[in-house]
Amino acid sequence: MARGVYIHIPFCHQICNYCDFNKVYFKNQPVDEYIEAVGKEIEMAVSQTPEQFQQIETIFLGGGTPTALSAKQIERLLKLIGASLPTKQLIEFSSEANPDELSEDKLEALLAGGVNRLSMGVQSFDQTLLKKLGRTHANEHVFETIKQAKKAGFENISIDLMYGLPGQTMDQWQDTLERALDLDLPHYSAYSLIVEPKTIFYIQYAKGKLHLPTEDLEAEMYDLLMRRMEDNHKQQYEISNFAIEGRQSTHNKIYWDNDEYAGFGAGAHGYLKGKRYSNIGPIKKYIESINNNELPILHRHEVTNEEKCEEQMFLGLRKNDGVSFEEFETKLGVSMKETFGNEIAKLVREGLLIEDEKGVKLSRKGRFVGNEVFQQFLLGE
Repeated sequence: MARGVYIHIPFCHQICNYCDFNKVYFKNQPVDEYIEAVGKEIEMAVSQTPEQFQQIETIFLGGGTPTALSAKQIERLLKLIGASLPTKQLIEFSSEANPDELSEDKLEALLAGGVNRLSMGVQSFDQTLLKKLGRTHANEHVFETIKQAKKAGFENISIDLMYGLPGQTMDQWQDTLERALDLDLPHYSAYSLIVEPKTIFYIQYAKGKLHLPTEDLEAEMYDLLMRRMEDNHKQQYEISNFAIEGRQSTHNKIYWDNDEYAGFGAGAHGYLKGKRYSNIGPIKKYIESINNNELPILHRHEVTNEEKCEEQMFLGLRKNDGVSFEEFETKLGVSMKETFGNEIAKLVREGLLIEDEKGVKLSRKGRFVGNEVFQQFLLGE
C-alpha cells in the first residue's frame, strides 16, 4: 500500500548543468496536454487498485520544475490530482520550486490546491557558482520569494544547498551556509555534487575541464555543515537533511524507510506491491500511452527478498536513527544479525557503525563515507 505519491513535472525554463532527471525545455512543449495526461494516469491507476491509495500520507511534485508552469496550469494540475487522490488527509503536500519563478499568483494557486510545503532549489548564495551551475536566480529572488511565501501562508519551507562544486572554496561555502541559516527556515537539505552521466558537467569532467574540490576539502565542507546546523538548532535526521522538530520531510522518510509509493508522470519511478517500476520517459510517447488508455509503465522489477534486505539497510542507514532490529525482522521475516552479522561487526570495529540494543546506525565518522558503508550490505558483491 502506498504511503506517498510522487508526480513528475519534466519542464524547465533553464536546464542546470548538474541535473540528470528527466526534463525538457518548457518552450514548444505540449504542457497542457501533459497535465491532462498526468491527471488521467492518476485516475486510471486509482480506479484499477483503489486500495493502494486509501492511506497515502504525502504527495510530492518534483521535476524538472513544477513552478515552470503558469498559475492556471498549476491550478489545473492540482484540481486533477485532488479529483483522484485523497488530498485532505495528507500530512504533507510538497512542491519543488525555483526562487525566480514563484510569483504571487503561483503561490496562491499552490496553497489553494492543497500544497503546504515548498522545497526551493537555492544551491548557493555565490553568484559565480550559480552561473557555473546553470542557475538563473539571484540572491534577491530567494529573499523576496521566501518573504512572499510566508505572507501567502506557507510555514513549511525548505531550501536545497550544494557543496563540492567546481572551484568552490571553503569561504564560499561558509558564506552560503551563514546566509541560509540567517533565513531561520524550518528545514534545510545540503548535498555534495555528484557528476552524473548525460549532464553538461559530465561532459566537462570527461574533457578534464571540471575542477572539483579535493575529497579532504569536501569532507571539511560536510563537517562545517553538520556543526553549523547543530549550532543553529537544526537537527540532522538524515545524511543530508536538517530540520527543527516536527518539520522533517515525511515524503523523503518514506523512501528511507523503504516503504511503498506511487510515481506518476513521464520518467517517474514507483514501488508498489513489491515491484519497482519506471514510466516511459519521452513526453510524447508518455502522452500517447495515456491516450490509448494504457498505464505508461516501461519497466517492472519484482524485488527479491535479498534485495529487500539490502535496501532496508542502505536506505535506512541514511537516517540518523538507523535501522531497527525489530522493524527489520517484522518487515522482512529474517533477523538482521543472521543476515548481516559479519558486516555489522566489521563496521562497528572500524568505528563506522554504532550498535545498541535497538539497532544499528552510522557513527559520525561513518557519515563521511556513507556510500562505502552501504556497499558492505550488498549481498551479491
